[in-house]
Amino acid sequence: MSYTPQTPQKALPGAYVQTPAHQSQALSQQGQGAQSGTQRSNVDELQPVARAARAVNEALSQESQYPDLDSYIGQGISSEYEVSTQAAWAPFQKTKMYTIPDRIFEQYNRAQVSTIMGLFADFNHAWVAIDNALYLWDYTHPNPDLVSFEDASHTITAVKLVVPRPGVFVPSIMRLLVVATTADIILVGMSAQAASHGGKQVALYSLKMSAPVKGLDVDVIEGSHATGRVFFSGRGSHDVYEFTYQQEEKWFTNRCAKINHTNKGYSTFTPSLLFGQRAQQEIVVQMVVDDSRRLLYTLSSRSTIRTFFMRGSSGLDLVISKPLGQTLSNVGHMTSQTDLISPSMSIVSISAVTAQEAAKTNLVASTSTGCRLFMSATSAYGASPNSSTAPTSMQVQHVKFPPAGTSSPQPNQSSQSTQLMQYSNAPAINTSSRALDPSRTVVRYAPGYFLTFVVKDQQAGLDHLFVSGPDTGRIAQPQLQQNPIKYPELALWLNLGSRAEDVGLASAEFSASSGPVGFGNELAVQFDKPTSEIAILTNTGVHMLRRRRLVDIFAAALRVGGGDEGLEGEVNQFVRRYGRAEVASTALAVACGQAFDVTSDSRLARISDPEVLELARKSFVEYGGRPEFPENSILDKSVPPIDVVRPSPRHAGVARYISRLLRSIWSVPIIVENLTPTGGFQIATAVSLIKLQDISRDLTKLKEFLDANKSFIEGLAGPEARGNFSNKKDEVSLLAEHRALHALVVLIDRVIEGIAFVLVLYDEKIEETILSLTNETRQQVRNLSYEKLCTSDLGKTLAKDLVKAIVNRNILNGSNVETVAEALRRRCGSFCSADDVIIFKAQEYVKRGAEHGADSDVCRDYLNESLRLFKQVAGSLSMEQLQWVVGQYMALQFYAASVQLCLDKALESDRGNRALGWIQDGRPQGDKRAEAFEARKRCYDLIHQVILSIEQSKTQSPDFEDGSLSLAGRRREEAAYEIDHSDDEVFQTDLYDWYLQNNRADELLAVQSTYVVTYLERRSSDDIAHADLLWKYHVQKERYQDAAIVQLALAKSQFELLLDKRVEYLGNARTNASTTRPGIVRSARTEVLREVSDLLDVANIQSDLVQRLKSDTRISADRKPSVIEELDGMILPLSVLFNTYCEPAFYFDLCILIYEAADHRVASDIKATWQNLFEHTHQQAEDMGQGLQAYEKIAEQVRSLGNKLGLSQTMFPVGELLPMLKRYGHNFQPNRGSENWVLDIFIDLQVPFETIYATLENMFYNDEPPFQGRNRRLIGNDIVYIAKMWFQNSIRGSGSPFGGQDNAAAVTQLLHMAMQVGLDERRLEECQNLRIRIETMLR
Repeated sequence: MSYTPQTPQKALPGAYVQTPAHQSQALSQQGQGAQSGTQRSNVDELQPVARAARAVNEALSQESQYPDLDSYIGQGISSEYEVSTQAAWAPFQKTKMYTIPDRIFEQYNRAQVSTIMGLFADFNHAWVAIDNALYLWDYTHPNPDLVSFEDASHTITAVKLVVPRPGVFVPSIMRLLVVATTADIILVGMSAQAASHGGKQVALYSLKMSAPVKGLDVDVIEGSHATGRVFFSGRGSHDVYEFTYQQEEKWFTNRCAKINHTNKGYSTFTPSLLFGQRAQQEIVVQMVVDDSRRLLYTLSSRSTIRTFFMRGSSGLDLVISKPLGQTLSNVGHMTSQTDLISPSMSIVSISAVTAQEAAKTNLVASTSTGCRLFMSATSAYGASPNSSTAPTSMQVQHVKFPPAGTSSPQPNQSSQSTQLMQYSNAPAINTSSRALDPSRTVVRYAPGYFLTFVVKDQQAGLDHLFVSGPDTGRIAQPQLQQNPIKYPELALWLNLGSRAEDVGLASAEFSASSGPVGFGNELAVQFDKPTSEIAILTNTGVHMLRRRRLVDIFAAALRVGGGDEGLEGEVNQFVRRYGRAEVASTALAVACGQAFDVTSDSRLARISDPEVLELARKSFVEYGGRPEFPENSILDKSVPPIDVVRPSPRHAGVARYISRLLRSIWSVPIIVENLTPTGGFQIATAVSLIKLQDISRDLTKLKEFLDANKSFIEGLAGPEARGNFSNKKDEVSLLAEHRALHALVVLIDRVIEGIAFVLVLYDEKIEETILSLTNETRQQVRNLSYEKLCTSDLGKTLAKDLVKAIVNRNILNGSNVETVAEALRRRCGSFCSADDVIIFKAQEYVKRGAEHGADSDVCRDYLNESLRLFKQVAGSLSMEQLQWVVGQYMALQFYAASVQLCLDKALESDRGNRALGWIQDGRPQGDKRAEAFEARKRCYDLIHQVILSIEQSKTQSPDFEDGSLSLAGRRREEAAYEIDHSDDEVFQTDLYDWYLQNNRADELLAVQSTYVVTYLERRSSDDIAHADLLWKYHVQKERYQDAAIVQLALAKSQFELLLDKRVEYLGNARTNASTTRPGIVRSARTEVLREVSDLLDVANIQSDLVQRLKSDTRISADRKPSVIEELDGMILPLSVLFNTYCEPAFYFDLCILIYEAADHRVASDIKATWQNLFEHTHQQAEDMGQGLQAYEKIAEQVRSLGNKLGLSQTMFPVGELLPMLKRYGHNFQPNRGSENWVLDIFIDLQVPFETIYATLENMFYNDEPPFQGRNRRLIGNDIVYIAKMWFQNSIRGSGSPFGGQDNAAAVTQLLHMAMQVGLDERRLEECQNLRIRIETMLR
């Protein structure tokens, strides 16, 4: 029952934010999860996992919006660098230096013509070309073997490693070595496989593919990774050639050839002959391919940049040629005159910027003075080109000038200071720094690592390396800066001590997203992808340069920051630069062991220094910020205060850290279906299992950290917290913080178990498991991501299906189900709980029982044990599992168990019994409790199936055999007993509904349950059929009093019933109420009987009125149906019947009956109504031409009313009616009919003779008109007649005349007086004889 409370409900903590709060009260409630329904209804109803998933998704979304390169360089100039002078803040660090093997030096000493060196860094190999021989070695191996290529006949001038054209070579040929000599260009195949020491082992294969290039002096080679095309140029010209190759020769093409794309001629068929050249002839010094836009860039010795569009699979069109003069002109529009960008400088290198990294920026050109020119190519109408359209122009968009100052030594590794050379962004941009002049070459790698090799001493020839990279944290959050910096970079100087020969990227190319937005977010992938490593080859060895992550820098800063005393300063410096949330995330990562550093023996190892970990813990706990209550910005007062609190930066940091751990798997499907080359079915994982294990390990460390420090972390302690709240605002803020952090902890547990579940899935024969699923479930599993698996109800359901499939497969293979299920439970309890283990065990018992046959004792033992187990975990059974169990039980005639299990499952699904409350409240529409009823009804529907199965089984096996109950009959009786004696009122209600919906009312009436009456009473208010069943049920159970009450209620109900039906109900009710039974209180029965009788009198009057109106010709034919309809239904009040119908229609007999029913005892009204009745009846007879017989109609009316009124002294006053009738007969019907017709009416009604005699006596002595004078004899005649009749009646048997001597004497005296008024002769004689007889008998 629902009602509106009169007392205001207790407000949610924080509803009045300025009210002082009790200490820890709200925390206790939050920790225990004990809030009233009124409070919880106003609170965000997200479950913890869903709330945490939302926080993770928000973090991922925020990091995916990291600015693209175009947005933070913009059009203009900049020179902002933060050059680190201390190792702790260095953006890069040297990790190791690999020496060149002695065998290489041995070969080098034999060189006669030339020697060139280079790197294949992605394969961890270096190479050296000595004259006509090429040697490769694994520079990471302490004692590498040399892999040589010595088939060249001429001196090698250039070597390049390229990707082969698809489909030309066998798959094992992963790369091609393009070896250029003075006479030809040769292709060498290369394969690679993992080596035991962790590096790569390569092998070279002679392909017998070459083309002549004599006279070109090839020194520049570049290849397209996407198409396998190979381009080259030489010192003899600035022409661009392509080296083509195919599997076999064709009619008009050789297997190998060269094509001159800039000077078509006949160079394909004839070698170039150069008899002489100008000293300043322009040549190509660098080539770069951008496969994302299908562009080839070349840089010439005159600093001219040319752009070629790779059309189709073989075309190459020159689309842009940008001389140095045009470049200088572009820069001149951005800055005033500067010596750094002038005709005297040159462009020393170019680097392509892919479309994945930037939509507008195409190329970065580096100058000899250390400037970087960011260039953008556009197609027609200024649009950015794509892979299908060629650009038509190129402009400089941004110029990055060198840092201020001069080159510095390598950062001091042991210094305790962490001071930095701050960004030189004030007061103006420095456009005159010579710090990078002269730059010999510049190499760029995404997302913006620049390695500038500066030669300060031309004679020494030693390179100083200036390496810089984007300050990702500042770029990600420019709002933290008071004066936003354009393109901030972190940089440092490194002294290589020698000359760099080559540079290569030893790690995978960086990308944090597939498009420009979010591409450069190094913070997002610092725990997800390997750190970028760059190999630098010098004549002393290979130097390894590692990009340091923010987590590494933070850990190093803590290490050298002065311990606890300097902690605040270090943390605040990071907070100012990167924000409190980022610092919290970074500190948490360090505390969880994510930071790495280079050890003294040049190894890269995790930082496990207890002091550093403790400082990181303190940073997270003490500097994580507080939740914010935006009191002044609350506009919607309907939103609970707890939902507007902004959690602390600490919460954001935890969510950010979790998102970075999960970003590679969060939206990825858990399985990928593939077809094998032979057409077989194969399941693969989108994420390697090793990666999953790493993520699980990191999450476990995070969980352990939070568990160990929860008492110190504000908001995570729960009910143990004891804060001093000054007002509700602080209390609600802490509640919101706890809710948010607790949700993240729950999510961590769920993801750990989710990963464990996936690992278990792949440990099993996953193909067989997936194929055993239904098509619908299999499709859902295909689309199931790790996020859905760990956070959604669908994921939990599908996991259950997969667990079931695993268990079933193991059962089929003969494995012990309990062992398998227990192993699953230990590894991933959320997906295979202890309840699941019991369910699997019970299912196995059912299957074992079925194997022994339904009638065997062994089968019954197994089934009984399975039922015991199923009942233990009824709440955990899914509907599919319940349906399976019930189906098995029915097949084995285990009917009673089916009913018990369904009832248990129904109760467990609605432990609050909300469905019953919904039923009791009349099943309101839109009520959430209806969902609870529907959940239970699905269980009850299975019981209905059991009932039908039982009935069907009766046709196959009778209940009795040889006069005794059969086994099948006993099983059916057991089920019937469980059904009829269930105390689940919701089930009984649903069962009775099912009976009636399927025309089984007789079965309902036969049920022996107290719930039948409750059910029928509840439904009777809405349905007359249920009400009829209710009184019939009472009659059948001999509860007549209750039946009468129901029938009385039906007669008075609002149902659309005809009046006759209501009269019928009342008649039956009077009969039932009149029936006595032991145990019925007499007074109650009398009260019911009285009410029934009274209402029946009214109903009879109304029924008579209806019949009278039907035959009344005074009502028009149009109006009569509506009048009849008004009366032929509900029993109307007597006042309505009298005033609206009876009196206006002159139905005076009915008016008299109404007086009687209403107990109206006003004598004048009653007398007047009788008088009106006589007059109206006489007038009707006159009108119908039956005036002579009018007395007969009146006599009939009097007799009828006398019977109906029971000779009531009030409503049938003989003393008034007899004189009235006598006067009527004398005045209007003289000499009509019998002389004594008036007296005969009363005698027939058995009015006592004493009453008639007394009335006549009064009339005789009163001498009232018209019975005066001679007419007194008429009364005298009546006296003689009535005295004679009285005398004869009284002397029957042994009675005394007139009942006694006193009456006899009075009669004798009155007869004597009557003889004196002139009686008729006959009456006179009768009078005399009567007197004689009276006197004789009195002697």
